[in-house]
Amino acid sequence: MRKGCVFLTGAGPGDPKLLTLRAVETLRISDVVVYDRLVNQEILLEVKYGAEKIYCGKLPKNHTLRQDQINHILSEKALEGKVVTRLKGGDPFVFGRGGEEAVHLASLDIPFEVIPGITSGIAAPAYAGIPVTHRAFGGTLAIVTGHLPNEQDKEQWRALAKGIDTVVFYMGMNQLESITSRLIDSGQSPDTPAAAIEWGTTSRQRTVTAALTSLPSEARKAEISNPAIIIVGEVVQLRDNMRWFIGEADMASELSAFTHNET
Repeated sequence: MRKGCVFLTGAGPGDPKLLTLRAVETLRISDVVVYDRLVNQEILLEVKYGAEKIYCGKLPKNHTLRQDQINHILSEKALEGKVVTRLKGGDPFVFGRGGEEAVHLASLDIPFEVIPGITSGIAAPAYAGIPVTHRAFGGTLAIVTGHLPNEQDKEQWRALAKGIDTVVFYMGMNQLESITSRLIDSGQSPDTPAAAIEWGTTSRQRTVTAALTSLPSEARKAEISNPAIIIVGEVVQLRDNMRWFIGEADMASELSAFTHNET
């Protein structure tokens, strides 16, 4: 039997209009689509009629399928001669475990193609009016998982705190207090501008900004939770003049704050 193939496809940060043309093409030709929790349901409307859709969403400590099971599904379906799309929120190679899946497919000599997607660590700040780089605020950017490294990795934290102008954390809301305290303990100024952006690029987007030391309490007050991006650096202050997108949730938050201030 002729082997099929697998497309490791990025679904982008949330807004379905940010899906790439190549990603749409893969959805329209695939026999099987294996998709994650953060894939916008509107994107699944592009899947061809009759295709098999397999959900493999993950929450902390609650995985629909283990990664080895996902790997097995991809290879099994491809070895049956099917065209498979592995659809992931953001970009498949940015904390999406796409690299692990590619290695698995390559080990079985299964053809695959990587379709990059717009990653939320850049898109969510952009929609919040925060450029992750700006010539006036330095030229270094780090993208870091919020699943914290070991306590003994002090050099890594010192490098983030003292050597990087802008740090973007993925999947870090459950560790926000630890992240901010470790950065400050490693030399980051507690007054560094910081932000937490929930459901970036969607109508549910909400953004909280504060000094680094105050971000956990402000995010807690606003009940910001995952999926969210945390960004630390002087670029955050540009939001005051660069805001252009107001999601419905942001608008509701601002109306509530305005009403509170008026009373």
